[in-house]
Amino acid sequence: MTGEEMIPERLDDLDSACRPRIEIGTGPATIRALTEAINKRKLPSLYVTDGQVVHLGEVSGSAAAEAGDEDSPLPVAAAPVAAPLLARILAEETYTFKMQQMTVKVPDGNDAKGKPRFRTETEAYEEESTPPAQMLTAALAGASWPGLMPLRGIAGAPILRPDGTLLQDPGYDERTGLYLASKIPLDRVPDKPTKEQVAAAREFILKQLLGDFPWVSKADRANYVGILVTPILRRFLRSLIPFGVYTATMAGSGKTILTGMPGMLYGQRVLSWSGSDEELRKAITSVLADPAGSVVFDNLAEGTVISSPILARLITDRTWADRLRGRNKTAVLANDRLWSATGNNLRLGGDMVTRSVLVGLDPGIPHPELRTGFKIPNLDEWILRTVNQCTVLWNLLVMVAGWTSNGAPRATGLTMRQFTQWAEGVGGFLAYHGIDGFLGNVESVRDIDDEDNEWIVFLTEWFRRYGSEWKFAAEVRKSAEPVKPEFERGVGMVDPGDPDPWRGRFLTTERGQLVTAKSLGRLLTGQLGSFHGPYALRGAKDKHTKTQIYRVQKLEQQNEPANPQTPHHDR
Repeated sequence: MTGEEMIPERLDDLDSACRPRIEIGTGPATIRALTEAINKRKLPSLYVTDGQVVHLGEVSGSAAAEAGDEDSPLPVAAAPVAAPLLARILAEETYTFKMQQMTVKVPDGNDAKGKPRFRTETEAYEEESTPPAQMLTAALAGASWPGLMPLRGIAGAPILRPDGTLLQDPGYDERTGLYLASKIPLDRVPDKPTKEQVAAAREFILKQLLGDFPWVSKADRANYVGILVTPILRRFLRSLIPFGVYTATMAGSGKTILTGMPGMLYGQRVLSWSGSDEELRKAITSVLADPAGSVVFDNLAEGTVISSPILARLITDRTWADRLRGRNKTAVLANDRLWSATGNNLRLGGDMVTRSVLVGLDPGIPHPELRTGFKIPNLDEWILRTVNQCTVLWNLLVMVAGWTSNGAPRATGLTMRQFTQWAEGVGGFLAYHGIDGFLGNVESVRDIDDEDNEWIVFLTEWFRRYGSEWKFAAEVRKSAEPVKPEFERGVGMVDPGDPDPWRGRFLTTERGQLVTAKSLGRLLTGQLGSFHGPYALRGAKDKHTKTQIYRVQKLEQQNEPANPQTPHHDR
């Protein structure tokens, strides 16, 4: 046989011969054949997540980020498999066929006159086929796929496994169920880097990369390094991650560069902040369906108060359950992202005060955007280049490997409500590298607690007016009504004609209107026992009316019983 005779007549015939073969037939036979093929991993791009068959594939057409405040997508994504997608995967990854019959004429000698005779025979042949949509849907209907590998997430950069080893080989990792789809190519990081390598990495991160930022304090720098390394450590620490708040005294301070760096390294989605919890919920559900290591609410309006029960719940849940838009189905999505917000003079409220980590910048000069003499000029453009992203990520990973190869010591004694594991782990990493001040700006976080400050002002005025007297919510609310001189001249502590008896210190709605008596009662009940500055609100039932009554207790009065005998309040 010559070399030419060995070349197939059709290259696609050779391609078909190299692909896994799946024979289909009748409806039931086709369903069984497809189910078996999926379970035996004849379709290598398929995985399973929470009982749902998913396809992991490359994403085309995603624009690379041209600035730190733009989306920076990962190169692959996972999608639930439905009939049309399964049909395409079968065509690309298998040779799916059914047997057909055809009639052929076969020579059968000659007749009496010497002419050739033919007889008819039936011959079987293979025909490449696409199963009907109904059969494809039926094959995918099950929730048990013991042969498929579980897909528990997509990582955009190397991460530390729960056992302390570094996952850095691209592709699927059976030990964690993660798929490493690195955004940037990276040289292999040594498991045990030398002291010189660790020292050089630390020098680069702290002095070169971060040395020119106008940190408010050393705590702000330590907090940022902790946030920057968190996506690498998260699986190892097995912890929830607090919300990152990047705030500056003025524009041009560099906060967008800081938030953009994790996004360039781990993948990023940028969202607009919404004051509506409903819109916020929809945005969270949408973004969790896409792989990205970091989600940023960028450029909030100056003075925005970050206070949302939806966001507070997200930060303390490992999974997020919500109904998918346009579908009568609830999705349960892994909450494995780094969440943060950036803006000038941001404030906090509600539960977000104890669920946030603050990174503050203060250049202390007008027009900070005009500064020069940086160690890395034009850092906002520098970090967009792949080669520079490699440098940053490699040095961070060397610092992580240096820490883990020396036992990954924790910082015992650090507490942060639901985030203590994170605080101890990240605090230990920072302490190992001599980075001081981690979480040392707690008082600054309290200072920007907008809700707490509002309550301090309100209770201070209450105590000034009434001392520790018991009061009904309705009478407290009535005392805030603007005074009409012709009817209330000279009444109580109010100056005649005073349009605001509480001097702007009464609780108001988001629109700046005084809360109603009913709303005030609910607000007061929700604050019973909580301290705001030196004041705590106490409550009891009035003997006669059996309704709730309140008083303010000052800190030096704490030796008194919190709830003395049920008071009788004379109105």
